[in-house]
Amino acid sequence: MASNLGPAFAYTVVYCKDVAKSVAFYAKAFGYNVRRLDENRKWGELESGATTIAFTPMHQHETDDITGHVQTPQSRGDRQAIELCFDYVDIDAAYKRAIENGAVAVSEPEEKKWGQKVGYVRDPDGNVVRMGSHVKS
Repeated sequence: MASNLGPAFAYTVVYCKDVAKSVAFYAKAFGYNVRRLDENRKWGELESGATTIAFTPMHQHETDDITGHVQTPQSRGDRQAIELCFDYVDIDAAYKRAIENGAVAVSEPEEKKWGQKVGYVRDPDGNVVRMGSHVKS
């Protein structure tokens, strides 16, 4: 019997201090187009294919009272329990653009044994972004 319960992965939501600044940062640093930025600056979206990257404030009544408070890293050695991963054809150029547009360098791109070149940066809120080449078949 067929089921209609198979989900589509629709959104990744990034909690941030300033929605407008984060949307602008991700657009410039990683090359995304802005799809939407609400007038109240409590929601923003980037064009990223089938799954939307969305931004919303770290603290707001609508979520804090229902699902709890967002936990942020307390030191440079801490990180969130999730990271964003973006694939590029030219990872070196993409990494350079990210750094030039405000990303904080963590690890420059290097070849991995599984056939991918990977580098890491942090966004202005401290979220880790993994930048990699397309994985070879």
